[in-house]
Amino acid sequence: MTTGLDDIHLLHKAIPGIARDEIDLGTSLFNHKLAVPLIIEAMTGGTREAAQINAALAEAAERFGLAMGVGSQRAALEDPELSYTYRIARERAPNVLLMANLGLAQILEDDWKEKVDRAIEMIDADVLCVHLNALQEAVQSEGNTNFKGAIARLREVASASSVPVVVKETGAGIASEEARLLAEAKVAGIDIGGAGGTSWSAVESYRQQELTHRPTLGYEFWDWGIPTAVSTVEAVKSTELTVIASGGIRTGLDIAKTIALGAAAAGLALPLLRSAAGGHLLDVLQGLTKELRTSMFLVGARSVEDLKRCPLVITGTTAEWLRVRGLRPEEYARRGLNT
Repeated sequence: MTTGLDDIHLLHKAIPGIARDEIDLGTSLFNHKLAVPLIIEAMTGGTREAAQINAALAEAAERFGLAMGVGSQRAALEDPELSYTYRIARERAPNVLLMANLGLAQILEDDWKEKVDRAIEMIDADVLCVHLNALQEAVQSEGNTNFKGAIARLREVASASSVPVVVKETGAGIASEEARLLAEAKVAGIDIGGAGGTSWSAVESYRQQELTHRPTLGYEFWDWGIPTAVSTVEAVKSTELTVIASGGIRTGLDIAKTIALGAAAAGLALPLLRSAAGGHLLDVLQGLTKELRTSMFLVGARSVEDLKRCPLVITGTTAEWLRVRGLRPEEYARRGLNT
């Protein structure tokens, strides 16, 4: 499985008509200004090592004007002594858009309101993310596969939460049908978490093989999901919600492509986790920013909003997938032809 972003081709502008250094990368996300339309995706928390990583990520987010999510706060809800491994993100990044994180399984429990309030308060969060991981739960031998009443509960959470609620997939994507249901539930945004990046089914396959020494259910569903490019278009075209593109995004050009498809911002995880652990996070972020700025220069986009209006060509499997789903990839190629 790939993200499908290789099928997305921004249209080169031989005469950009702008100066690269004057391009404005800033945008607004949930009433917060970002210097770059980039989110450090939810990754970790709950251990001493996780606290160190969250500190490094948060310092970088503060320096570059990014948004940041923390990993699932379930561990700290069960053991409050672990709260510092998440809270350190706010301590090191007092001004960033910071996202709390709970799983759908937690908000389906009877004490969901207490969990929501504690998760937000723990890190003084600006947004609450509720992550969806049905695939991961399904391939775990001990997984929770009861998701009955999820939309109704998400509606309750969105109504009761003191901050905007974003529903986030974790590597299998969100289709237009679910996007519309989420819009009806009055959530503020969707992080599509498409397929093509880290496969949590694969992670569970490795974990289970260590225990059973035989092929696992996770191996069979290794490539399950909706590719990131497809899921981004499905969510953007089916709702008016704020859409965040994530799942296998690795470069500034990838970021540019997802924003040109209509995403408000893009989220990265694995490259930033590796660079934070390796001590070269700032270099990686500088490289991503330069790649994004150069992509925008080469299509003549002075701003993020301009980038959303630039023409692009969708080919290959992604174009075929969109067509059979009733979407028209040709619309992207013809943008700006009459202006």
